[in-house]
Amino acid sequence: MHGHVILSHGLESSPDATKVTALAAVAGRLGWTHERPDYSDIDAGRRVEDIELRIARLRERAERVEGPLVLAGSSMGAFISGFVSEQVACEGLFLMAPPIRIDGFGRRFDAARVPTRIVHGWDDELIPAQAVIDWALPRRDGLVLVDDSHRLAGHVDFCAEEFGRFLAAL
Repeated sequence: MHGHVILSHGLESSPDATKVTALAAVAGRLGWTHERPDYSDIDAGRRVEDIELRIARLRERAERVEGPLVLAGSSMGAFISGFVSEQVACEGLFLMAPPIRIDGFGRRFDAARVPTRIVHGWDDELIPAQAVIDWALPRRDGLVLVDDSHRLAGHVDFCAEEFGRFLAAL
C-alpha cells in the first residue's frame, strides 16, 4: 500500500526539523507522497489554547488527502496527530515522544483506533517513559523505548528506520 504521509514537527521546531525530514526521506523512498505543515506561526504565541489551531490546521490538510493517509509527528506534532487520527480516515499513526496530556489543555488523546507505533526515550525529561508505557498498554500499541531524551537526537536514524518498517507493514 502507498499513500500520503503528513509529518508534524514539535513545538519550537519547523518543517525542516531533523526527525520529520528523515521520515519524509524514508516515505519518499518507499513510494509515499508526503508533506510537512508549518506550525511555527501558531507556536510563536506559546499559548496552550493554540493547540486547537494546530489540530485544525492538520485536520484541514488531512481532509484534503485522497487515498491512504498516515499521520506522524514528534512531541506536539505527535499530540495533534493523535487527535486528528480520530477525526479523519487514517491508516496509521507514528508517534515520537508523544505527550500523554498537556497541562492547561482540556482534552487528552487516549484512543488511537488505527495501527500505532511509538518511539520514546527512556530518559525523556518532559514525558516519563512509564506514563507512555501505561498509556500504550490498553491498546497494545507498538512501543520502542530507546536510551535517549525527549528530543531523540541520538536516534534520528533509528526513528526513520522504524518509520520505514511501520509503513511497509501497513
